Amino acid sequence: MYKFCIFAGTTEGRELAEFLLSQGAAVTACVATEYGQALLPPAEGLSVRAGRMDRRDMAALLSGERFDLVLDATHPYAAEATENIAAACAGTGTEYVRVLREDSRPEGGALYFPDIPALVEYLNLRPGNILLTTGSKELGAFAAMADFTARVWARVLPTEGSIAACRASGLAPSHILGMQGPFSSELNAALLRSVGAAFLVTKDGGGAGGFAEKAEAARETGAALLVLGRPPQREGKPLPEVYALLGERFGFRRRVKVTVAGIGPGGAAGMTAE
Repeated sequence: MYKFCIFAGTTEGRELAEFLLSQGAAVTACVATEYGQALLPPAEGLSVRAGRMDRRDMAALLSGERFDLVLDATHPYAAEATENIAAACAGTGTEYVRVLREDSRPEGGALYFPDIPALVEYLNLRPGNILLTTGSKELGAFAAMADFTARVWARVLPTEGSIAACRASGLAPSHILGMQGPFSSELNAALLRSVGAAFLVTKDGGGAGGFAEKAEAARETGAALLVLGRPPQREGKPLPEVYALLGERFGFRRRVKVTVAGIGPGGAAGMTAE
């Protein structure tokens, strides 16, 4: 039986885990939080390791298990985690593949910023409420913004850690939107209108991260779309190429499910000459 380790926490990670399990492989999924663990339903052949790991922890796991392949499907903004995973693989002689998520360049324009200080500097010079959707980990850096607690509404996961981070940054409960996606463009637009947002601040999470729905909502409501740019990406493969690699290397094949629905030709009166 082939053994795989997936550093997950993203849609791609969950999809890969489900695919490999369907092929009879053994999968160890590593997620940083209990929330990530909850998104992986129990399954035969699946082992989930929840909690943040440093490079030494990763190397110990890889040395003990001897996986056939490690798939790094962490978030595009988890640059430190990616470097640690790659280094642990190199140090233990474990084959490593970085799973890439395509970036987004929405029609109608968006302003991209290299880091949070540049974004804060831009917002300090412009009035207006802000819907912040970059997650709870970055709130401390955004708190340096002038009038942060008055201008910002933060949409975060409804977990204890996320809510605690919001409170630690000084946000009042009325400015904390604890919600779990996916979010439609209509819901995004409703939130922008409800807080009177002039700005929507986000990361480029790609299609799987709901970026298109955010961009559409910003266009609809007239909010400016401000995007925290991705850190430099390690070389890797987009998801379709990862599936192709798994097929070539291990003989795995994706099963296509086709559903045919119909009501039949009906009576003679309803039939055409053709």
